[in-house]
Amino acid sequence: MDRIAALAARPTERPVVYDPPGTARSLHTAAARVLEANWTGASTVPSRGLYPHQWSWDSAFIAIGLRHLSPLRAQTELETLLAAQWGDGRIPHIVFNPSVPLDAYFPSPDFWRSSTAGRAAGAPRTVQTSGIVQPPVHALAAWLVHRADPGLSRGRGFLARVYPKLAAWHRYLLHRRDLGGGGLASVVHPWEQGMDNSPCWDAPLARVAPAPARSFRRADLDHGAPEDRPTDLDYGRYVRLATDYRDGGYADGTGAFAVEDPAFNALLIASEHALARIARELGATGTARHARAERLTGALVERLWDPEREMFCCRDVRGGGLIPERSVSGLVPLLLPTLPGRTAEALMRTARGPHFSLGDTTRLVPSYDLLGEAFDPHRYWRGPAWFNTAWLMERGLRTHGAHHPADALRRSVLELAAGSGFAEYVDPYTGEACGTADFSWTAALALDLLHDEPADDTRTASPTA
Repeated sequence: MDRIAALAARPTERPVVYDPPGTARSLHTAAARVLEANWTGASTVPSRGLYPHQWSWDSAFIAIGLRHLSPLRAQTELETLLAAQWGDGRIPHIVFNPSVPLDAYFPSPDFWRSSTAGRAAGAPRTVQTSGIVQPPVHALAAWLVHRADPGLSRGRGFLARVYPKLAAWHRYLLHRRDLGGGGLASVVHPWEQGMDNSPCWDAPLARVAPAPARSFRRADLDHGAPEDRPTDLDYGRYVRLATDYRDGGYADGTGAFAVEDPAFNALLIASEHALARIARELGATGTARHARAERLTGALVERLWDPEREMFCCRDVRGGGLIPERSVSGLVPLLLPTLPGRTAEALMRTARGPHFSLGDTTRLVPSYDLLGEAFDPHRYWRGPAWFNTAWLMERGLRTHGAHHPADALRRSVLELAAGSGFAEYVDPYTGEACGTADFSWTAALALDLLHDEPADDTRTASPTA
């Protein structure tokens, strides 16, 4: 059994090991209330005020937590998202709720114009979406959700229905988005990678002329502190890139921004391993998908590994070369089960070293280099610590045998999630809540760590066993 599969196959009914006694039950109850309050009947919003629609990678992480409350609802979460998939295979990063006023979020459906501007790419006609994507964690989520209640999943034909959609999603990324020609998927907008204003984007974005400030209104500032959010200049560039992509019919390969990101590709690889497990559950071998995942891991190391920094870095496809910035994205490939041992050991050294200081001065992994000139402990992805990347790192550490650091990180996630009111993100030093409260993936991933006892994974497991 491969190590990703071993993680996925963990039983869901395990003793809770969160201390002090009694806290686990209250954390479970509080997290469940957040997810119930943010449930719309078919999907879960990240937060009621700031993010009032369905977001792609949020729903994947949310489903992972929901499986401990209601496997059926977790399946529905993913099915609702996949129902908005485009004909070319892309899963849009936002599925819009038509009952939400247009001015509640920007960019709104009338900006993206998916059903008209995206017609050539097969955008659905009956639901409005954005035209860009987000990290492909969905197949991993689907496999974990299946494992929560295999009987229910088989009875509903859950995997049989989602597998073709997930396979089409991966085909889109591996073929339409291989803009660098090296086998990895490129993102064409910072929002696609999920870490919107990371300093990794500063150099590629500098080539983009911002849209005029008067051409858009930022609804996010109605719900979040300006000092925590991306700047107006950042937003102007985001709007310009999105406008150009829309006006080009959402065709890939022509935009000014194209970056190979390590976390995006690591999640694609992890989901390839999960798709192999799903294929085998459905009666196929899965061998080809495992082999593809191994080839992608090799391409990731070849194209994005920086031996001097001992971590993965983004590659600017348009500008050429690696982007010399350290972000948590470059640590996420630790999740991969067949990462070379020396590479994994180097990543763990980097995580514990002065640039991220995990387990020393920080309890969760900061989103950006503590020693970097652009570091800001409160501004979105320029320094704060996020719970989804902590969840990924916890699994990565455990996959490669670092059980004690993984245990410590697990405890920190649970304590800081509860103590911050399930904040969107936190100050990496103090744990002070930042962004919005009652954030769905924070509650969901805390639930997952609370109820899913770590497996004793080994470095020698075969990826095709």
